[in-house]
Amino acid sequence: MEQLTDKELHALVSLLDDQDQEIKSHVQDKIISLGHGIIPFLEKKWEDSFNPEVQKEIEDLVHLLQFSQLKERLKDWVKSPDQDLLTGLWIINTYQYPDLEFDKINADMHQIYFEVWTGFKNDLLPHEQIKAINHVLFSNLRFSANTKNFHSPGNSMLSNVLETRKGNPISLCAIYLLVSQKLGLPIYGVNLPNLFVLTYKSSDVNFYINAFNKGLVFNKQDIHNYLEHLKIAPRDVFFEPCSNKDIVTRMIRNLIVSFEKLGETGKVEEVKALLQILE
Repeated sequence: MEQLTDKELHALVSLLDDQDQEIKSHVQDKIISLGHGIIPFLEKKWEDSFNPEVQKEIEDLVHLLQFSQLKERLKDWVKSPDQDLLTGLWIINTYQYPDLEFDKINADMHQIYFEVWTGFKNDLLPHEQIKAINHVLFSNLRFSANTKNFHSPGNSMLSNVLETRKGNPISLCAIYLLVSQKLGLPIYGVNLPNLFVLTYKSSDVNFYINAFNKGLVFNKQDIHNYLEHLKIAPRDVFFEPCSNKDIVTRMIRNLIVSFEKLGETGKVEEVKALLQILE
């Protein structure tokens, strides 16, 4: 961030209510050029201001700065070698909750892992392992499908799903996946049309799990039947594990649909810009 004195910053922000649009525009560009480090100063100015127009200007600037930071984080994540799933989901989460710290969501996920781990035995057979995970996630912790508000943007916000215990197929699968992989299980995401599921895939065992239906276990033939019902031709991608990038991409696509259904055109365009970074 370019270094300006407090006096210079105060003078700059005070020009936000200037009647000359050219001056105002220049001031906005200057503030944005200072980077996200200026956000705490702007938030303090918002609290101290009694002018609703200036407050609105500050809110818009803070959002632009936060969104710019989100895009930079997402670009860095795409370039990262492992494309850590929890980090990717946290970055998307900061679109609606910009102050959310990664450590908070990481701690919440670790607590869920710990609850599952305490009732888990490594010597269980694969189907018994899934039964043990299902019992903790869906019976003890009461995670469930948010069928009532299926298209709510909150279903694509991991922090919201962890708090309400309700989510859509991909957010529930993401929680299941993160816990399972931390337990060392060969569980991965699978991109089905209109539904996101998981697969348990080792050298000698392969089956599928529907986290949106309390961890229901099904097989390859069930996917064929599902695709036939939708009149969609089978493709390898509908049976094989997908990448963390695929999961984050699908989460963003869900968010676009959510905002479209709410008529939030500005947010639709912003989230589409995030999708472009991934594509």
